[in-house]
Amino acid sequence: MSKGTVILAYSGGLDTSCILVWLREQGYQVVAYMADLGQDEDFEAAKNKAKKLGTVEVIVEDQRQELVEEFVWPAIQGGLIYEDRYLLGTSIARPCIVKGLVKAARRYRAQYVCHGATGKGNDQVRFELGCYALAPDLKVLSPWKDPKFYERFPGRKELFDYAKLHDIPLPVTPKSPWSIDANIVHVSYESGVLENPATFPPEGIFQMTVDPEKAPDTPQMMTINFKEGYPTSVLLTGDATNVTSPLEIFTTCNRVGSKHGVGRIDIVENRFVGLKSRGIYEAPGLTILHKAHQDLELFCLDREVRKLKSYLSERMAEQVYNGYWYSPEFEFTHKCIQESQKNVTGSVTLKIYKGQVYILGRHAPVSLYNEELVSMDVQGEYEPMDARGFINISALRLKEHQRVKQTLLKLQN
Repeated sequence: MSKGTVILAYSGGLDTSCILVWLREQGYQVVAYMADLGQDEDFEAAKNKAKKLGTVEVIVEDQRQELVEEFVWPAIQGGLIYEDRYLLGTSIARPCIVKGLVKAARRYRAQYVCHGATGKGNDQVRFELGCYALAPDLKVLSPWKDPKFYERFPGRKELFDYAKLHDIPLPVTPKSPWSIDANIVHVSYESGVLENPATFPPEGIFQMTVDPEKAPDTPQMMTINFKEGYPTSVLLTGDATNVTSPLEIFTTCNRVGSKHGVGRIDIVENRFVGLKSRGIYEAPGLTILHKAHQDLELFCLDREVRKLKSYLSERMAEQVYNGYWYSPEFEFTHKCIQESQKNVTGSVTLKIYKGQVYILGRHAPVSLYNEELVSMDVQGEYEPMDARGFINISALRLKEHQRVKQTLLKLQN
C-alpha cells in the first residue's frame, strides 16, 4: 500500500539516486524535481536515470530567470554579504528551489517533499524552513536524519553497495575529493581534502573563473546602470551590445568576471547549526554587481541612512544564510531596504582586470554629492569659520576623557 506521493529534490548524483530508490522501497510514489539554475548538468541523462529508477514523473524546471530576478536582484539591492565576505550564492538559490518544490507538490497533490541534505550543514535548514513557511501542511522527509536510513548507510561504501544491488548507474569517473554546488550565481567547494583549513586549494579546482595571473592583459571597461538599487542594463566598452534583461545582465557580468578571474574567495565561516566550515567560492558576476551597487549607494544615500541600511544588510544576510527567506523578519527587512534604495539610481563605470574590480566613475541624476559645496576652489554656502565651533564642540568629550584619565593617575599615585 502506497504511503503517498513525495516530491524529491533530485540532482542525479549518487545520494539522491539512492534516496529515490530507498523512498520507493519504503512505499512512497516519487516525483523527481530538478531545478535548472544554470549549473553544468546533463538534464536529459539525469531525467532518463530517474525514470529508470522508478520515479512516477521527472520535472526539469528552468528557474534561471526566476533566480536572478526574485533572489539575486534583492541580494544585490540589499548588499547581502555574510560575515563580510560570502555573497550567499548557495543560500539564495535554496529558497528558489523550495518554491519549485512546493509548486510541484501542489500540482501532483503530494503529501511530502524530500531533500538529500546532510544533518550537519545549512541546506537542511534552508529546505525545511522554506517548505514549512510556504506549505505548512506538507511533511518534509530528510533521510540523512532518519535512523532507518543513516544506520543502513553509515558511509559511502554502503551507498555504493546499495547502488550496485539496485542497478543504480554509478559515475564513470571518480568523484572529485570535495563537494561541489554550482548554479548560475556561483560555484562552491567544501568537504573532503578541503576540510583541513590549512590545505591550499588544489590546482585546477576552479570551474567558473580563470586564474587571475592568466587573465587577459587588456582590461575590460563596462558601465552598469541601476534603478532604485536594481541593475537595469550593462554596456561593455568596445561592444555595441547594451543588454537590459536581468538574465542577460547577469550572464554578461558573469562572462566578463570569469574571463578576468574575478570573485574567488577562500574562507572559514560559521554555519547556522553551530559548526565552523571551510568553503571556497567563486562568484564573478555577483562580485562585479555588488561592487558597482555599493559605490552608487555611497554616492546617493544619506550618511545616517546608509549606516542603518548597513545594519539591516547584515541582519538580512544572516536571515538568508540561516534559511529565513520566507520569514516575517525577512519581509520587514526587505521592505526597509527597498525604501532606502529609492534614490539609488544612476550608473557606475568599472575596469575589470586581473581578478580585480576598479571603480572609475559614477553618475546619478539625483544624489547628495554637491560638487560646488565640496569644491576647494568655490566657497559656496559653506562657512569655514563654522568649522571652528564644530571642532570645539566635538573636542569637549575628548578633553574630558583626558581630564578623567589624569585625575585617576594622580589618585593611583
